[in-house]
Amino acid sequence: MMGLMASEETRTMTPPTVRSAAAQDAQKPGGAATRAWTMRLLVLGIVLSALNLRPAITSLGALLEEVRDGLGMSGSIAGLLTSVPPLCFAVFGVMAPRLARRFGAGAVVCAGMAAIATGLLVRPYAGGTAGFLAGSALALMGIAVSNVLMPVIVKHWFPDRVGSMTGLYSMALALGTALAAAVTVPLTDALGGSWQTGLALWAGLAVAAVLPWLPFVRGRATPPGAGEEAAGKPRTPGPASPSSSPSASAEHARVQAPRLRMARSRTAWALAVFFGLQATAAYITMGWMAQIFRDAGVPAGTAGLLLAVTMVMGVPLAFVIPRLATRLPHQGPIVLALGVCGLAGYAGLYLAPAAGAWAWAVLLGVANCAFPLALTMVGMRARTGPGVAQLSAFAQSTGYLISIPGPLLVGVLYQHSGGWGLPIALMSALMIPQMVVGFLAGRDRTVEDEAAR
Repeated sequence: MMGLMASEETRTMTPPTVRSAAAQDAQKPGGAATRAWTMRLLVLGIVLSALNLRPAITSLGALLEEVRDGLGMSGSIAGLLTSVPPLCFAVFGVMAPRLARRFGAGAVVCAGMAAIATGLLVRPYAGGTAGFLAGSALALMGIAVSNVLMPVIVKHWFPDRVGSMTGLYSMALALGTALAAAVTVPLTDALGGSWQTGLALWAGLAVAAVLPWLPFVRGRATPPGAGEEAAGKPRTPGPASPSSSPSASAEHARVQAPRLRMARSRTAWALAVFFGLQATAAYITMGWMAQIFRDAGVPAGTAGLLLAVTMVMGVPLAFVIPRLATRLPHQGPIVLALGVCGLAGYAGLYLAPAAGAWAWAVLLGVANCAFPLALTMVGMRARTGPGVAQLSAFAQSTGYLISIPGPLLVGVLYQHSGGWGLPIALMSALMIPQMVVGFLAGRDRTVEDEAAR
């Protein structure tokens, strides 16, 4: 895997400022070794963080019935739980760029991982539905800010390997999603059958993710070449100076990176709508696909395995698709290919859900890889780290707001129609605009140009 990343680096033009900074850093006594250690630690932090961005959601889905019984949760409140994650992502994700300017992206991600660990540990034992929702909101807040800042960190520290690092991050995210869905119930049974224990154990993974980010909190480490674009000259990275206080960093960010008016950028809007529609499809799949198979006569255990197959498809493809996307001048063809797979999967669910179940699970798993593609395009549609931060916050916050009604609407249509015809028709209909806006978002443009017009 690291060899693939290295090969991409040789094929991609490295920004002169980054190359100069790295060369100067390597000439210092022990500089090359220190930088190599820092980059390895950062890669570990990114992977561990990505593993923690979905278990809070999918582990709950695996034990939802036990949680409802244990807390006496009403059906309506349980139904709303499917829309709480995108709501929190939209609300708290907006805060991420401002927090990153104030404290540094590494410090904010570290705090986000700590919030995930605390929320996951507290919510099963908080007592009552209100405490459970509060603990969930704390964990989701940590996920939200980390969601937004991961593309920013990749853009800053790996400007010549955006595709590889986004793929690695997305692959780890998909692995964490599938892992939590697959092993939460067996682990709960092995640990005595308590749903509280089954949910709380995932806090340990979040605690592990805090550790690699601690050096970046203490030293407020700065990526090689960060800020040189605006200054127009290389800067030798080194220890933070006395002026590198949070307030000084915020002032520097205001001078070097004026705030962009994302609402004026057509590309930003296209990317936001694309992100929202692909998130809608993903949450509908996670929430309802197993039930579709069960209603078609597929055994419950097999239906769960089919859902796991859909999630696992994102592990290899999440690494391949971003690398391919960065090599193309226009990512629209990839958007269309993924959309066609989604339409074929939905057609199969409607016509022969049980007979071709494995094929439909694979096709929908491929279609769900629009998520790593969207993250990759966030890194490609802005020239600078601050621009990526603002675009990431705008696209993800707006997109998650768009995705909130989808799972609820599918449930309403299913309940009132008594079948899956109308819900599947809705899923198919939403795939068409997803393909259109994704094609527009894939054009070789930057939001800095459009937002400054």
